[in-house]
Amino acid sequence: MTIDSNNYSLPAMKELKATLAPYARSNTRIALGQMLVTLFLYIAGWVLMVFSLQVSYWLTLLLAIPTAGFLVRIFIFFHDCGHNSFFPSTKWNRRIGFWLGVLVFTPGEQWWKSHAIHHATSGNLDKRGVGDVTTLTVEEYRKLTPLGRLGYRLFRNPLIMFGLGPIWMFLLSHRLPLPRLGKKETWSVIWANLAILALATGISLLIGFKNYVLIQLPIIWLAGMAGIWLFYVQHQFENVYWARSDRWNYIASAFLGASYYQLPHVLQWFSGYIGFHHIHHLNPSVPNYQLEKAYHSADILRQSPTLNIRQSLQCIQLALFDEAAGKMVSFRQI
Repeated sequence: MTIDSNNYSLPAMKELKATLAPYARSNTRIALGQMLVTLFLYIAGWVLMVFSLQVSYWLTLLLAIPTAGFLVRIFIFFHDCGHNSFFPSTKWNRRIGFWLGVLVFTPGEQWWKSHAIHHATSGNLDKRGVGDVTTLTVEEYRKLTPLGRLGYRLFRNPLIMFGLGPIWMFLLSHRLPLPRLGKKETWSVIWANLAILALATGISLLIGFKNYVLIQLPIIWLAGMAGIWLFYVQHQFENVYWARSDRWNYIASAFLGASYYQLPHVLQWFSGYIGFHHIHHLNPSVPNYQLEKAYHSADILRQSPTLNIRQSLQCIQLALFDEAAGKMVSFRQI
């Protein structure tokens, strides 16, 4: 039995559950191997950057690129911990996930809850605003004051979203608790801030605060930029699925509201295979190390919108959802 959304035939949840069940299993050995190798590479990158300061800061910035890539991969492990999919044990997902969150400047419990809301509401026009990229409809944009339109245009400007966005999100926004999410989430921010401060202090005592900033800032900026880009392009493409609550469908939101980002294998590795994003939304219990296998396991899992790098760059201009046309459009188009 299938459902139909916007004239697109989709598989039923029962069929999808059966197809993905073999891949929704965590493996401690694989998870530990991934984590230890990546942490070693990240620390090695950091050490090389410390020594490179004595040679040239240009070399330091060059080394920041792969080191930031390792941090993106660490973030995916942290993300999987929030879904209890990285390790079989919930306790170890929470404990290790907290410390991975410290490395990526993100408080675990608060971000995980916000991200869970994103999964439950992705593509729902009536439930925007938590864990997603702020997106207005054409009608909503037209009703804004001139100042409101300017603010939205500035927010959607690539230089601000991908340039200033990482600094705002990872260095400032994540330092602030969101009390409406709960006490546990608020305390996770406090403890994460203290742990980040302790780690930064310890490293600064070893190499100097200035050197710490010269190394950590470009790493978190580049990694944050890559992370925001990955999240953006997976939910902001021309024919992305958006619907009002009375017509919203979970399977459609995963299949049509999340793209498969077709990347070269090396970039798939750095991004923790999160490019198979529709599979992740269909079943968040599938860990990163099973996503590619799941994708190739059945034809029904290869029906989602696919973007290559060239096509993804065209998504930058998209800024508004046109409800009448059922697609994303640019400011110029309206």
